[in-house]
Amino acid sequence: MFARLAVNVPAISGVFDYTIPEELIPHLLPGCLVIAPFGNQIVQGIIVELTDSSSIPNLKPILDLLDPAPLLTTPQLALAMRLAASTLNPLSAIIGMMIPIGLSQQADVSYELRVTSYEEKTSVVSTRLLKLLHERGTLRGRQIDSHFAKVDWRRTANMLVKKGVLTSKNVLPPPRVRPKNIRVAQLAVPPETAEAEINSLGSTKQTQARREAALRFLIQQPVPVNLSWVYAQTNCNIADLQELEERGLIRLFENEIFRDPLERIEKQETSNELELTPEQSFAFSEIKLALSSLVPHNSFLLYGVTGSGKTEIYLRAAEEVIKNGKQALILVPEIALTPQAVRRFVSRFPGQVGLVHSKLSEGERYDTWRRARDGKLNVIIGARSALFSPLPNIGLIVVDECHDSSYYQSEPPYYNAVTAAGEYARLCGAVCVLGSATPTVEQRYTAEHDHIQKLELPNRVTDSNLPPVQVVDMREELKNGNRGVFSRVLTESLAEVISRGEQAIVYLNRRGTATYIFCRDCGTTLKCPNCETPLTLHVERFDRSNGQTLLCHRCGYTRQMPKTCPTCASTQIREYGLGSERVEAEIKSMFPQARTLRWDWDTTRQKDAHEIILTHFANHQADILVGTQMLAKGLDLPLVTLVGIVLADVGLNLPDPFANEKVFQTLTQVAGRAGRSSRGGKVIMQTFTPEHYALQFAAGHNVDGFYERELEYRKLLGYPPFARLARLEYRNADPAKAEEEARKLANKLKARLEAGGFRQTELIGPVPCFFAKENGEYRWQVVLRGPDPAAVLKDMRFNDWRLEIDPINIL
Repeated sequence: MFARLAVNVPAISGVFDYTIPEELIPHLLPGCLVIAPFGNQIVQGIIVELTDSSSIPNLKPILDLLDPAPLLTTPQLALAMRLAASTLNPLSAIIGMMIPIGLSQQADVSYELRVTSYEEKTSVVSTRLLKLLHERGTLRGRQIDSHFAKVDWRRTANMLVKKGVLTSKNVLPPPRVRPKNIRVAQLAVPPETAEAEINSLGSTKQTQARREAALRFLIQQPVPVNLSWVYAQTNCNIADLQELEERGLIRLFENEIFRDPLERIEKQETSNELELTPEQSFAFSEIKLALSSLVPHNSFLLYGVTGSGKTEIYLRAAEEVIKNGKQALILVPEIALTPQAVRRFVSRFPGQVGLVHSKLSEGERYDTWRRARDGKLNVIIGARSALFSPLPNIGLIVVDECHDSSYYQSEPPYYNAVTAAGEYARLCGAVCVLGSATPTVEQRYTAEHDHIQKLELPNRVTDSNLPPVQVVDMREELKNGNRGVFSRVLTESLAEVISRGEQAIVYLNRRGTATYIFCRDCGTTLKCPNCETPLTLHVERFDRSNGQTLLCHRCGYTRQMPKTCPTCASTQIREYGLGSERVEAEIKSMFPQARTLRWDWDTTRQKDAHEIILTHFANHQADILVGTQMLAKGLDLPLVTLVGIVLADVGLNLPDPFANEKVFQTLTQVAGRAGRSSRGGKVIMQTFTPEHYALQFAAGHNVDGFYERELEYRKLLGYPPFARLARLEYRNADPAKAEEEARKLANKLKARLEAGGFRQTELIGPVPCFFAKENGEYRWQVVLRGPDPAAVLKDMRFNDWRLEIDPINIL
């Protein structure tokens, strides 16, 4: 028997054949995690396939099996191979996303001191490295990395190994996660037997009292109890419990506990199922038919306006799937921003839901992953990574807010979870439901051409209609002498909302206090030295005399506000533009009686901060919520009767074919937060370009009109859905090197296009990226546009290049 492995080694593509030792043959299955030699390393690998023949001579044997049960299901393996083929990512990189963080380990090198003293003159790096190993003992490479940020210490270490100062060896670190056990106590005899012994437990009055209290407490407990809880309730100690165990009255043992992040989520009262509207009833009946395998369609686009009741359909579909003995995967854009949806699923399916997202601890993710693999959970709800939960029998995959860009992984390995969800559903024989009020042009086009079935929810489930949108031309405000952040109508509307005891949302797609800082004398703009993008001013506590920090939102570089211009030494340093911090400060100044909260990236960096802010606002502990793009997520806030969009123009006219669509989606979603109850509501949209078609259609909630106009634009320019894109990006600290490599690749691709018969595929570039520098590196890109650009790139090697198939932007 032979096994084909995908090995856990960075940037290694393909699979590798190994022999199987006789003693392991009965235990190995596709999807199992094993240890195997690879070159001079010992590595982890996943068995992709078992076969009885191999054309490779002198194969090495698999060394060991790490887990008796497969880590990946058969559909997961099939999905990994299809994703690797369609995205041109290494198979091992795709599989790596399916293994819990902490369980997956890559080979490393351990270093140990051979000598106690070293007399030869050393460099600063050598001295630091030797001192570290002397103080800490043997360390692995990744442990040493944490002490040498951006320092190439490995070259120094290898030199010291050659000189005999250090020894090195290849190692495979053990998994970082394992099941968590706690010490527990439980009654070991019938209660009446324990009662008979209860008066003779100690030689002193105090000892007798402690042990009697402990035993009486355990008599009342039907299940094992954590020792710390026994101590807290009875004042006993471990010696008392050990004595009771020696007498045969109780058992002390270890019990496994699950680290469940849902324990922190406040449960809401379960209520009777909501009555469906006629449109909801029709949509659910179509999905129910598909779940019963009575119709050929197994993919749906649930296209419903904000507040149309899409979540209730997801809940009923999941309920139907569970009745049939299968499980449901529910994907949401960002779990921290959708606690309301999570609560509804937890309330509807108590004890059956698992939560998966990147903010969980390794232990929480590992325990949820194991419970999913063992079939102990019927519903997994989470962000992009939840798609790879190993549920054994998936019947339904839902992608809520399927237009959202967070479903696209923008770091290697690049993939789109919406596309992957549809493919995974087909491999599982499951139903896939994509839901959105503003589906992408490609998603809508696919539904219009019968590849997936479109189900429409054109009305809200409450008595309220979509809120009217008033567009305010800020050019006219300037002409009339208003140079403030807010138009007169928005200021008046905010005052009215506060006086009525209602709530308002003020949206701005910018963080910080000012968009950029410049010198009024020479015009110099203060930029990030790593990215060459303007720095944004952040003012803490809104005290403009102190706490002024300039921040790069691309790489995180910070500096203090300078007192003089670095170019001309002028003191005339000024700020321009506005961000969410300044908007909040203006509101507090105008309405000091109002309770104001800010919800953006800067205020939500702490764990659970999203939930705290949203809960405060939902409980009417604040009157006005100022925020950025987070406000466009699926929030249901009945007291919100006003949404003010401070500057609707942000993002328009970027050199990206998808820019206008993203602005339209965001504005439509934000506007949909208003008027979701019988109180009604309205939206005020401030802009300097009210004539722009994206803003016009957003103001009219006209998704169909925008789709038709945008489709015409895409067809004219040859962009998706009428063509597909592949984007290749090269980065280097040397701008000349970045340009040189980009031109080399462009020439190679041009020759391949001409020789390979790819006449319908067009080469765009090489050109610098719109954000030409990021984190100290210059960026150049080449774009292929055609019916199947991946076919052009197949079998080519792209060392040091970032390759994206079907990117969501080309900036």
